[in-house]
Amino acid sequence: MAEMGNNMKKIKLDIVGLSYSQTQSGAYALVLGEVGGRRRLPIIIGSFEAQAIAIEIEKMTPSRPLTHDLFKSFAQAYHIQIQEVIIYNLVDGIFYSKLICSDGKKIAEIDARTSDAIAMAVRFDCPINTYEFILSTAGIVIEGNEFAYLENFNDPQEEKAVSTTTGNYSNVSTDELKAMLQEALTDEQYEKAAKIRDELNKRKES
Repeated sequence: MAEMGNNMKKIKLDIVGLSYSQTQSGAYALVLGEVGGRRRLPIIIGSFEAQAIAIEIEKMTPSRPLTHDLFKSFAQAYHIQIQEVIIYNLVDGIFYSKLICSDGKKIAEIDARTSDAIAMAVRFDCPINTYEFILSTAGIVIEGNEFAYLENFNDPQEEKAVSTTTGNYSNVSTDELKAMLQEALTDEQYEKAAKIRDELNKRKES
């Protein structure tokens, strides 16, 4: 039972990076980091959600409210605060999240896509948490803290040449995959790293 309890231990995350995907057009890699630890959780998100997160982090003000700004204004009009975001499950490479909301009397849990949940967390300045079992399954360990960056969103086309890899690693040996994972991390290619990690996890399970 102790193991199960430890697995459900909550771990605080923060946003350490957001980068234009090297392999998937219009996708971004949102990188969450374990606070006080060396594990990183890369999550692939769409460009709209990436923009919604970046705008808030960089404190840019859009001329009209984005969907997430509207959601915040709507919640605040009725005195509802988001107290916490929890990434609570991982199934087939998809992260499941929920918003813990309160009006001061009643607490409600609302299911949300992880990208939307993070976009709300930065607007309400609330903690982002996950569980140990998710971080131990999908987390990538890095050496040092050199991956704290936020890419420029104005012109993602200026990024270095897009890789032609399709992300199909089934013919690559496990040792080679591990080496490729380290290389992808060194190059800050988090989206590629996430795909390699998923392939390695699949092999562990089979």
